[in-house]
Amino acid sequence: MTESIPLPDAAWPELLPGWVWLCGAGPGDPGLLTLHGLNALRQADVIVYDALVEPAILDWAKPGAESIYAGKRGGKPSARQRDISLRLVDLARDGKRVLRLKGGDPFVFGRGGEEAQTLVQHGVPIRIIPGISAGIGGLAYAGIPVTHRDVNQSVTFVTGHDQSGETPSSLDWGAISKGSQVIVIYMGIKHIAQISAALLAAGRGHGEPVAIVTNATTCEQRVLETTLGTITADIAAHSIEPPAIICVGRSVLMRQALDWQALAAGEAPRNTDPLGRGRPAEAS
Repeated sequence: MTESIPLPDAAWPELLPGWVWLCGAGPGDPGLLTLHGLNALRQADVIVYDALVEPAILDWAKPGAESIYAGKRGGKPSARQRDISLRLVDLARDGKRVLRLKGGDPFVFGRGGEEAQTLVQHGVPIRIIPGISAGIGGLAYAGIPVTHRDVNQSVTFVTGHDQSGETPSSLDWGAISKGSQVIVIYMGIKHIAQISAALLAAGRGHGEPVAIVTNATTCEQRVLETTLGTITADIAAHSIEPPAIICVGRSVLMRQALDWQALAAGEAPRNTDPLGRGRPAEAS
């Protein structure tokens, strides 16, 4: 319970009645919740949480707090986004201290911006508490840095589907392919055949390294290393299912040296110099 997790002495903000705090819970591991998030849990009367929020995090709520599930998962029955947003408005107007708890970061492909906009339009005061996004934290748990000075000076985060559930028609895959050395794709499993075909057509190589991280940062995390040319077949062969983060680019090679969970288990690195530089990294 929360009593066993004391907050350091600080001027922590107060969650007042009638307010809604939109908080990122991180990609899965409860330890990645921020202190502001824990502070919010200790005050909230109502917690409206998403499907990807680790259930153990809810155990840190104050005694008597109400928990309301509002998860949205592709292809499964779920509440409409508009209904979720208006439910937050109603709870706030009832004088509740409301915590909207979302997986990852609420403003990174999490519909947090839409919910915040609805709340503001209805005169409900809000606070935003950022969280660790799966596209950064999830890859880090797989031993993949999204930036590395010897690999990339750019990284692009994209979603694999839009509001219709289809591959976003507004994305210029050719420009993304040419303009970003590393591409991180959220919610891309369903349409990976179209996405990989578009990237290949734009000039990315068939042998370009790709990693798919499922259930990132949890005890069920799996990592599949493949290539852009074989990703569709490999996902099918290994029965890979969402939630997943897909990383395309040479930074995936760094996992050969930086798979820290394997190292902690006593395994030797597969390759201490996966980029073939033949020298140690320079001090910054």
